[in-house]
Amino acid sequence: MAGAGGLNIFLLAALAEIGGCYAFWLWLRLGKSPFWAVGGGALLVLFAWLLTRTDSAAAGRTFAAYGGIYIVMSLGWMWAIEGTRPDRWDYAGAALCILGGAVILLGPRTA
Repeated sequence: MAGAGGLNIFLLAALAEIGGCYAFWLWLRLGKSPFWAVGGGALLVLFAWLLTRTDSAAAGRTFAAYGGIYIVMSLGWMWAIEGTRPDRWDYAGAALCILGGAVILLGPRTA
């Protein structure tokens, strides 16, 4: 799971998950066409498939490590797509999540 390939998968998975969830947000919260939900559903399927492409024996560890990437990407989405700049608390929380994900992902494992 470690390495550039794993990071790229996590980044793509985050974009798919956030995009899929945002499509549902547009439909259910902002009154957009129900067709947004169709595209959102497809993106969420892509997200789930991408996470299965990581090289890890434990799904839970993969999901936990991915969580930090998801949080950082969500704040980037908020800024780029929604026009709301993260504040210092967003940055601090994101740093803690990345640190936690790194501990989970890179921590030494005993047999």
